[in-house]
Amino acid sequence: MSLTNSHPQTGSYLMPSLQHATVADAMHPGILACDPDASLAEVARIMAARHVHCLAVVGISHEEPQCGVWSVISDLDVIRAGVGDGEAGSARAIAQQPLVTVEPSLPLREAGELMSEHAVTHLVVVEPGTERPIGILSTADIAGVLAWGEA
Repeated sequence: MSLTNSHPQTGSYLMPSLQHATVADAMHPGILACDPDASLAEVARIMAARHVHCLAVVGISHEEPQCGVWSVISDLDVIRAGVGDGEAGSARAIAQQPLVTVEPSLPLREAGELMSEHAVTHLVVVEPGTERPIGILSTADIAGVLAWGEA
């Protein structure tokens, strides 16, 4: 699909370039979450109503250090569960992406490398020291920096 009357633009005074950006520059603050026992319909309703592509499944992770987010459910996880032949189950069963956490000060380029390495589309941003979840970084957030960051 092409846009015939789009005007190419470069740079934005609001966004640094990928080389200078950190996770904090691109992330979405706050966490939209559900219980591990939430149904597929509940998860889908939250995503659709809020126009988001992932939800955090809240609970204590088994990773070290512990994080208040147990897992992440992506839109693809919801689709897989919804069109699958078996019982959809709970959010705990639906979540397929591994939990990958980053701190806000991490260079954005490194966050993108982590996404690629772990084959995930969302990272949970945690507060340094406490590991308390404070936001989400998505592939679309990084694409925005690539598209609109200073040239």
